[in-house]
Amino acid sequence: QVHLVESGGGLVQAGGSLRLSCVVSGRTFSRYAAGWFRQVPGKEREFVACINWGGSSSYYGDSAKGRFTISRDIAKNTVYLQMNSLKPEDTGVYYCAADYSSGPFDLPKNIHEYDYWGQGTQVTVSS
Repeated sequence: QVHLVESGGGLVQAGGSLRLSCVVSGRTFSRYAAGWFRQVPGKEREFVACINWGGSSSYYGDSAKGRFTISRDIAKNTVYLQMNSLKPEDTGVYYCAADYSSGPFDLPKNIHEYDYWGQGTQVTVSS
C-alpha cells in the first residue's frame, strides 16, 4: 500500500512563499509521476503541477506558471511544491498524488490518471 503525506501548508500573506512537501512511502522504487492539485469548497479539484519519474520534466497549470516550482528528491521519496508570489486565489487544500501507471516521461494532468492521493494540506493566503 502506498501512502502520501503532505506538509508545509499554513497561513501566509499575499506576496509570500510556502514550500509544500509530500513524502511517499510503501514502495521501494520511484517510478511514478507525481502531481499537485488544489481544491476549494464547491469546486472541482484543480491541477497545479506535475513532474515525471526522474524529475527532468514538469508541467504547470496556468495559475501556477511563473510562480510555482515542482521538484522531487528521489533518494528521500519526496515531492516538493515551492510557491512564490502567493495570491488570495491560491487558497485551498493542496493534494499530492502519485501515478504508478505512467511512463518515464509522462506528465499526467488529469485527476483520473493518479492512483494514490494524500490527505491534503491547507494553504490560506490573506490579502
